[in-house]
Amino acid sequence: MRSEGHRVSPASRMAEVPPAARRPLRLLATLLALLLAVLPAGATETGTALLEQALLYNVRGGYVDYDGLAASPQFAGFIGTLATAAVPAGREEALAFYINAYNALAIQAVLDGRSTASAASRRRFFRSARHELAGRSLTLADIEQQLRALDEPRVWFSLACTALSCPRLASHAYRAATLDVQLDAAVAGFIDDPSRNRFDIAQKTAFVSPLFEQHRAQLEAAAGSLPAWLAAHAGDPASRAALREGWLELRFVDFDWELNGSYRGNDR
Repeated sequence: MRSEGHRVSPASRMAEVPPAARRPLRLLATLLALLLAVLPAGATETGTALLEQALLYNVRGGYVDYDGLAASPQFAGFIGTLATAAVPAGREEALAFYINAYNALAIQAVLDGRSTASAASRRRFFRSARHELAGRSLTLADIEQQLRALDEPRVWFSLACTALSCPRLASHAYRAATLDVQLDAAVAGFIDDPSRNRFDIAQKTAFVSPLFEQHRAQLEAAAGSLPAWLAAHAGDPASRAALREGWLELRFVDFDWELNGSYRGNDR
């Protein structure tokens, strides 16, 4: 069952692009992808700028306008760069690369008609459907493994897997130069979101996202225990103290797999 309190208020949507206008937009997206494919190493930054523009115009407070992204030449242009992109050598650069790729490819999966509505469809969404990334054919689960190898516990709260209970999709792309600040903001935004986590000191219970259980081993390795990791990142001083001193029993709430935005589909 879906847990209560996970609804996100719809944001103001962009004016719908008429079907007749979509064909030239798709042509422009194709031309952008072809141009970026032949650019030198700096094309990674150029592609990130395209993603930034697409997210800025189509994501509000984590709520995603999938129809807007479907009609966005910037988004299609970024997707077009991924197959031939090179994974950057630096750790922060690689983290930013894989975060942006994961979030964009998850969106593209929705645009391609895939869903996380049922257990079977979730298995296909994350473990079967393949995407061309940096010269390899990878699933979203494969990309998660690439991220896990980079040993950054905060990364799990930057990945928007298209469902309401996932971390909110940022309206910006991730960049190596600002990654530390961006990851801290992603973690704080997730932990302190009462629709995802609630620290009830009176009931001596922390009602927390199952994402913490899923990544518990890595979080505990970083902080010694899951309550200690939560205490290090929670914004409320009373909640931090209660977690640190072991007053709160952890309870993992149900996960809401409803789409984190609106998508009416289009005529592609």
